[in-house]
Amino acid sequence: MLQTTLHYSLHLLAPGLIAWVFFRDRWQQAWLIMLATMLVDLDHLLAVPVFAPDRCSIGFHWLHTYPAIGAYCLMWFWKPVRIIAVGLLFHMFTDWQDCWWM
Repeated sequence: MLQTTLHYSLHLLAPGLIAWVFFRDRWQQAWLIMLATMLVDLDHLLAVPVFAPDRCSIGFHWLHTYPAIGAYCLMWFWKPVRIIAVGLLFHMFTDWQDCWWM
C-alpha cells in the first residue's frame, strides 16, 4: 500500500511541486506538461501481459529503456523541450524507485 501511494504521489503531486519550484512563472502549465509525459506509459500496452506487478518498467518497456532515458537527458539541454524532459526523467525516477522496492 505504501509503495502504491508513494508511486502515484510521485507521478501526480511531485511534478506540481517541481513545477512550482523551478518554473514558478508558469507552474500550472509546467505541471500539466509534466502530467502529460505520463503518456510515455502507453508503451506498457505493447507488453504481454500488459501489467505484471513483479516487472520492472526500467529497461523493459520501449520508452523506459536506457537509450530512451539518454534521449530524455539530451532533451534537457534544449530549452523548448526542457519541461518535457524534466517530466520524463522524473517519471523514470519514479518507476526506478518501484523497481528498487521489488
